[in-house]
Amino acid sequence: MNIMKNFLIYGSYGYTGQLTVELAVKEGARPILAGRDERKLRAQADKYNLEYRAFSLDETAKLDSALLEVDAVLHCAGPFVLTFRQMAEACIRTKRHYVDISGEIPGFEALAAMDAQAKEAGIMLLPGGGFDVVPTDCLAAHLKKRLPDATRLRLFLHGVGAGVSRGTAKSMVENMHRQGMIRQNGKLVQVPPVWKALMQDFGRGPVRVISVGWGDVSTAYHSTGIPNVETYLAFPQLIINLMYDMRTIGPLLYNRPVKTILKSIINLYPKGPTEARRMKRFATMIGEVTNDQGKRAVSKLYTREGYTFTAQATVEIMKRISNGELKTGFQTPSLAYGSDFILQFEGVRREDLL
Repeated sequence: MNIMKNFLIYGSYGYTGQLTVELAVKEGARPILAGRDERKLRAQADKYNLEYRAFSLDETAKLDSALLEVDAVLHCAGPFVLTFRQMAEACIRTKRHYVDISGEIPGFEALAAMDAQAKEAGIMLLPGGGFDVVPTDCLAAHLKKRLPDATRLRLFLHGVGAGVSRGTAKSMVENMHRQGMIRQNGKLVQVPPVWKALMQDFGRGPVRVISVGWGDVSTAYHSTGIPNVETYLAFPQLIINLMYDMRTIGPLLYNRPVKTILKSIINLYPKGPTEARRMKRFATMIGEVTNDQGKRAVSKLYTREGYTFTAQATVEIMKRISNGELKTGFQTPSLAYGSDFILQFEGVRREDLL
């Protein structure tokens, strides 16, 4: 289906935004490109023969004017903790659908609190439209179907990608002062970094995983109603040791001047993983649910690496919105499109292990 010029990509010239633009154009879309840097936008727009709009999110009149030209926005400009609210509030004002690629719990929770406003405006607010959290959210919803009375969910991730983009790294810096997070009895609870370490077998023998504040700590609860959620990520032992050290030295790095310096250093690194690296990498996820009687269900999911998958998922979501396939109010990927939404993408495979 040709979705023509009915959505805007804000932050289109960032690493993930560029991958998404490239795939969208290949599939016949004509999105409007947008962001703060007119020079970068002009070069990108010339390359793909697309229109562009240059403005910052603080320029409310320009932001609203751009949104009124389209049906929906794909928000790709992070760190999202600094940008989601301006865009989401503009979407509510202009009655335009909102999708982002965030993985940040504070944004998810704030957007969930805007549910009534979004429904009144007749729009959908769907954060986490990329790798974090589409695969794990669909996996959580699938497990909820398998064990409807589940009260505990644990998600384990391995081989997330071929590296990180500058944007991802800057988001990590911006959020590094936030402690770990779990969902406990329906409430978000802060825990120390590396709160818990476990061994998990993803298919090639046990590897060490540590607790992280993955976006599903927020979204899985909204998707499934399961009141206790923990998320774990596989890391090399060297990184795990460093994260333990951050319990002590971390607070020294959390002030604004240090964050600014770290972001400047990030700008010296490559924009993101090369295509060759991305094409060789895959991700494996295992989800486990249990009920109060001790019954368990376990499923495994394989996907392409994160940046590649994010482009696939977001383009598909924008297609569906353009076709009128959406739900108003705050949505997670699985609430909007079902637990099997994930299965349509190249490289995805799901197995029920127990």
